[in-house]
Amino acid sequence: MSINIVYEDNSIIVIEKPAGTATQSANVRQSDCVSFIKDHIRKMDPHMSKEPYVGIIHRLDQPVAGLLVFAKTKKAAASLSSQVQSDIMNKHYLAMVEGIIDVPEDTELVDLMYKDPQTSKAVIADEKSEAAKLQEARLIYHTDRIIESQNRTILSIRLVTGRFHQIRAQLSHIGHPIVGDQKYGAHSIYPHGIALVADRLEFLHPDTGEKVEKIVDFSFSL
Repeated sequence: MSINIVYEDNSIIVIEKPAGTATQSANVRQSDCVSFIKDHIRKMDPHMSKEPYVGIIHRLDQPVAGLLVFAKTKKAAASLSSQVQSDIMNKHYLAMVEGIIDVPEDTELVDLMYKDPQTSKAVIADEKSEAAKLQEARLIYHTDRIIESQNRTILSIRLVTGRFHQIRAQLSHIGHPIVGDQKYGAHSIYPHGIALVADRLEFLHPDTGEKVEKIVDFSFSL
């Protein structure tokens, strides 16, 4: 498993998760990001006697690549989690979708959704739906690049809420599933998971309050 550590100090660690790796897995035989970080902390301090603390702040679906921040202390975890709830943490994505979307200006996409336990999929519903636990899902997107020769579009996305499979379900609902995301209706295949990456992450450092911005340089396989 190749996980790149983008930034680390005594309170936080930012990594670049590869597509196909779980953020956290209940299967002890399956490699995941949390296990990787704990092993890394142990190697940095071989005399550590207790289990390293790793606080999960947000997650990425297993087929999605990109940036994740984890807390190394409970204090940092509380601060970062509060930033997620208050929309202070900015999570930016790039998605390559099927079809052409020509939306040059920021456009908000708002839906009501729920998780179907039978299919483990996010379902877009309407206000009259009788489904329990409907949640509002909001994201802001605009067209980054149109690839006319392949009938595809690369979208720039800022996630406002962090619902289960949110980006995947919302883009599929407007008729533009993410390339390779056959779970949500894509007809195409993508060689590395699905064509969705968390390419930029912005938050306030839990100790200093200073802005932290991390970016990964990413190009989709065309």
